[in-house]
Amino acid sequence: MQRLDWNALDAASRRAALARPAARRDPALLASVRAIVDEVRESGWPALCRIAERIDGEAPRLVETAPLAAEARRTLAAEQIEAIELAFANITAFHTGSLPAEHAIETMPGLLCRKVWRPLDRVGLYIPGGKTPLFSTLMMLAIPARAAGVEDIVVVTPPRPGGGLDPVVALAADLCGIGSVWTVGGAQAVAALAFGAGEIEPVAKICGPGNAWVAEAKSYVSSLSGGPSIDMPAGPSELLVIADGTADARTVAADLLSQAEHDAAAQVLLVTTSTSLVSAAGSEIESQLRDLPRRQLAEASLGQAKTILVNSIEQAVEVANAYGPEHLSLAVADPEPLLAGVRNAGAIFAGHLAAETFGDYLAGTSHVLPTDGAARSWSGVSVHTFLKAMTIQTVTARAAQSIAVPAAALARMEALEAHARAAEARLETIFAESAA
Repeated sequence: MQRLDWNALDAASRRAALARPAARRDPALLASVRAIVDEVRESGWPALCRIAERIDGEAPRLVETAPLAAEARRTLAAEQIEAIELAFANITAFHTGSLPAEHAIETMPGLLCRKVWRPLDRVGLYIPGGKTPLFSTLMMLAIPARAAGVEDIVVVTPPRPGGGLDPVVALAADLCGIGSVWTVGGAQAVAALAFGAGEIEPVAKICGPGNAWVAEAKSYVSSLSGGPSIDMPAGPSELLVIADGTADARTVAADLLSQAEHDAAAQVLLVTTSTSLVSAAGSEIESQLRDLPRRQLAEASLGQAKTILVNSIEQAVEVANAYGPEHLSLAVADPEPLLAGVRNAGAIFAGHLAAETFGDYLAGTSHVLPTDGAARSWSGVSVHTFLKAMTIQTVTARAAQSIAVPAAALARMEALEAHARAAEARLETIFAESAA
């Protein structure tokens, strides 16, 4: 990990220290993603199959989840089933308890303004695949969608090595009431969700994390005419740890490695006031790496990791706000006073016992969070991701008489005569009804 002294850096060097890996915006990658999306958009199912066979190794398949879920229940250990069910229960409890309330405000006598919420009609969930089945991501997306009331959910995920759908992913889908999953991944799956391909019909919104290819595909399809909205920019994982002198080096190292093992493009940063922790955490990382199954990925990620020394924990929070991490760990003795100062983070893990791993799996909040600095303006997935708000205005005769003339005056100030006449027409309606 590169070691930096924040107070010895000028403004340009500070920006460089907090920059994301350049590979995430590689021009060749962007061009390839756009070519895939455009091909699927133009040619539909045949193009999707061609690309999937080339990249995934097989054509897309719609796999029924019930038989594979039953297989998972037979083959998994009892404690594994219990852990999945605990995660399901906690995630469900959090999101069902997070539904927004509808409200009504009488802004003036007789003028009632209401805000109501409706679920999206049809959403697409992208579940990353690869060497390991990310069944947890399916629950983190599908459960808040179900809690919001979404009825039509389309799930896509890359086929597992050797083909097909992993039984554990099928079990998670079955728990969430999802009867089938498409085994197709990458930019081609995002394009199919966005514009349709064969039996895959277009969705209103695409949600879910992925690698740089998936993140770019989501951004691209959402920018095209007729394209869907997306939950957020959600690419390779990030973790920034703020640590004081009370932090345990072994735990800090474990947290950093837990993100580094995700992806070679994952980014981890340690921001601390303690020079001794910098050395101790570095030694612990080397020690823990030795028997890490995903050592190669973690080492690639650590090649662009940074340790930043600051003068105070408050300055560490300033660094975190400038970076806007997906995950922010507050490995400090008393995290509570710091929380009010944190403005930009996807999720915060407050205190020495709050492992980011808990949030990844079973605390209850979703682990689908904004990356690449998007936490400065985006939120993580929640029930709100799958809802849209509408306003309703109800006007009595008394209120109409009070607001028609000023509304018309405002309209004429903007040279919109038809608007003004539409407002004044209500006065004529009221006069006609009272005369009758």
